[in-house]
Amino acid sequence: MAAGLTRVPVREQQPKVRATNFEEVCYGYNKEEAVEEAQRCLGCKKAKCMEGCPVSINIPGFIAAVKEERFEDAFHIISESSSLPAVCGRVCPQESQCEGVCIRGKKGDPISIGKLERFVADWARENGIKPTPAAEKNGKKVAVIGSGPAGLTCAGDLAKLGYEVKIFEALHKAGGVLVYGIPEFRLPKDRVVAPEVENVKSLGVEIETDVIIGRTVKLDELIEDEGFDAVFIGSGAGLPKFMGIPGETACGVLSANEYLTRNNLMKAFNPDYDTPIVHGKKVVVVGGGNVAMDAARTALRLGAETHIVYRRSEEELPARAEEVHHAKEEGIIFDLLTNPVEILVDENDAVKGVKCIRMELGEPDASGRRRPVEVPGSEFDIDCDTVIMSLGTSPNPLISSTTKGLDINRRQCIVVTEETGATSKEGVYAGGDAVTGAATVILAMGAGKTAAKGIHEYLSNK
Repeated sequence: MAAGLTRVPVREQQPKVRATNFEEVCYGYNKEEAVEEAQRCLGCKKAKCMEGCPVSINIPGFIAAVKEERFEDAFHIISESSSLPAVCGRVCPQESQCEGVCIRGKKGDPISIGKLERFVADWARENGIKPTPAAEKNGKKVAVIGSGPAGLTCAGDLAKLGYEVKIFEALHKAGGVLVYGIPEFRLPKDRVVAPEVENVKSLGVEIETDVIIGRTVKLDELIEDEGFDAVFIGSGAGLPKFMGIPGETACGVLSANEYLTRNNLMKAFNPDYDTPIVHGKKVVVVGGGNVAMDAARTALRLGAETHIVYRRSEEELPARAEEVHHAKEEGIIFDLLTNPVEILVDENDAVKGVKCIRMELGEPDASGRRRPVEVPGSEFDIDCDTVIMSLGTSPNPLISSTTKGLDINRRQCIVVTEETGATSKEGVYAGGDAVTGAATVILAMGAGKTAAKGIHEYLSNK
């Protein structure tokens, strides 16, 4: 391609090296690389990239600042819309959002918006730059349940508007899925996630950990006894799904949720920690999303030969193309158009293999993807000692079952008004995976922003 049409390449660990460690795969841009990549931006007056961003970051604005090496200005431009730029720059699916509609991408490579966002956020952290807090408080209190991307975003936006905000987190560490779900090699916890949480706290947000809403304290008590004027539920979707096939209760079958939580939040990969984790020699991960890739790449780093078993073809894999590419480079084996029908167990009720059946694609289903259909007589076995189910998650019903007047749907997801995030209960708002089921970090952040705006409108008119 001609000069200016190709991206500045990003440096990464070599596949054979990174497959043996938990250090971050992608090194990101340095100052010179970031400025060079920013120079490719056309600075469109009607920026399609902003329309493709769920939190509406002023992308041309921050990239223009990077071009001129005004990195602090670039950070403040991003911070007007995003509370988690270092996270988003690493894990958001830019290829299907901002970069997917980049005009530059029509003739050449789209701008590496995510890598530039990451550079700016990392530069700000390394240089002690913080987001700007509200000038004064407005005297109103809002409780936020959950410190994942939806909760942190909602809390940050409300704090900037002058609200007194307190986040209640069920686990011992703030960050939600950012700390328990996404591996260290994609999203470093101490170097990236913890400083992003501290940035939200620097806006005046208080975070209390080890509080399980529905058990430690009920949602209604937050309003009636603790004086909160509104509540946002961003409790995520932590209840794993299974297939319901024979042998699924055997020793050696576990959810990706548990596996990744042990490894990420509880640091099982680190020999200095005592957290137990299965060290399988041959691991089968069932599923094709980002979580499946995370589980498979984690198992590989823990020493296993790892297979991804997915019932559709590579074209239908829901995981990011970058994650699939990295998994293949590292040596993950993809068994596509394949579906488990039984977990094979030995005399000790331990996993010894998976009986699978070949699939072929038929007519499109409700999702628009071609429906996988079994090929009769095509059963075969994969020998393994561990099976990790990565089939999605749904919200834990604890909050909805202990809160009067909070409507949920048949999938246990909280029902909201899409434009405001308002639930069926007055003064209570919700967003993120608790509403949609498992989705992406950036969509949860978008829902947190929507709810913050809805809460502000509600309390301003109360």
